[in-house]
Amino acid sequence: MTPLPPPLGAGEIRFWRIDQDRHHGSWASGEGAFRVGGRWNSSGVRAVYTSIDPSTACLEVAVHKGFKVLDVAPHYLTSARIIDPSDIHVVQPEDVPNPNWLVPATPGRNQQEFGDRLLTEHVFVLIPSAVSRHSWNLVFDAVRASGRYDDVRQERFALDPRLQSS
Repeated sequence: MTPLPPPLGAGEIRFWRIDQDRHHGSWASGEGAFRVGGRWNSSGVRAVYTSIDPSTACLEVAVHKGFKVLDVAPHYLTSARIIDPSDIHVVQPEDVPNPNWLVPATPGRNQQEFGDRLLTEHVFVLIPSAVSRHSWNLVFDAVRASGRYDDVRQERFALDPRLQSS
């Protein structure tokens, strides 16, 4: 279960990610983003993309692969706890130079360079999701964040069959 925030719970901050079975062992490597870049990083930067709740992690995968892949191919859900929440830099929508960077679109070089700077300056970057405007993604450089999270848990991911594509 996702921990409840204060005052209802202890307030620990966890991040979540879904990977195909064959990649779940290397979930924290940033290899895919290193090879091709991503919304908030240029190629050559080992960015690891996560969400701060499992539902957003599911949507982030589904927007790229579709719900059918999540239903028919084995995937793993990974979560981990951030040891020191002060390592998190929050990027509010108004902090992003171009508001169009927060909408679904192919990222441009300027957007990726902005993200590269954030990943150089901060251990964890919490930024609004383009898939779900009221949700958050947490991005980090695989090398810089090593040792800054713990309690890594992995389990087989099971999509609710009602979401399968026809």
